[in-house]
Amino acid sequence: MSVVDEVLTQLPRPVRQLALRYRELLKFAMVGASTFVIDTVIFFALKWTVLAPKPVTAKIVAVLVATIVSYVLNREWAFRTRGGKERHHEASLYFLFSGIAVALYAAPLWVSRYLLHLQTPYTTPLVEEIADFTSSQILGVLLGMAFRWWAFRRWVFPTRETETTERPTEDVTELRNVEPFPIERATAERTAGGEHRDGSNSTSHGSGEEHDISRPAAG
Repeated sequence: MSVVDEVLTQLPRPVRQLALRYRELLKFAMVGASTFVIDTVIFFALKWTVLAPKPVTAKIVAVLVATIVSYVLNREWAFRTRGGKERHHEASLYFLFSGIAVALYAAPLWVSRYLLHLQTPYTTPLVEEIADFTSSQILGVLLGMAFRWWAFRRWVFPTRETETTERPTEDVTELRNVEPFPIERATAERTAGGEHRDGSNSTSHGSGEEHDISRPAAG
């Protein structure tokens, strides 16, 4: 039994049912929380040291490292039952959409710094730190994770579609080979028998008329 299953067994039944229903989302959120810590640590470590004058660059580097870790965790755990694509194709799509997400992660910080000028010397160092954390680690993360959740489920780790795409052809073949139900078969036979009897009666009636017409008048 996995750690997640062990935790689920300890939950109250209503909570456990809700957790099982949204299990995939919870796993994705847990991966996101883990990579959030990685992202935050790397971002501030770079911003306070070698990339102090370039906070947006520090954010992009942090997101790239967190993205690599995120792919491994999502592929092997959160979306383990999904997929069907070849691994290189899947990884290419993952990093493509993650690259788009990088722009979403960094956009609020760029707005905060270069449009709103929430940085020194325009404001105090405390306000700058609060603005950087809010824009990059809250707004940016929410935007990026919402986009990644949608894109990963829709394009990178879709549900397996081989059965759904092949099923209509099989259904048509099966429908052609299925015999009608007994009641339908009996109805069809009764209808066919009625038509046959009607045809016989009309034929007999027609023959009688022909016989009457061909009979010469008496006297």
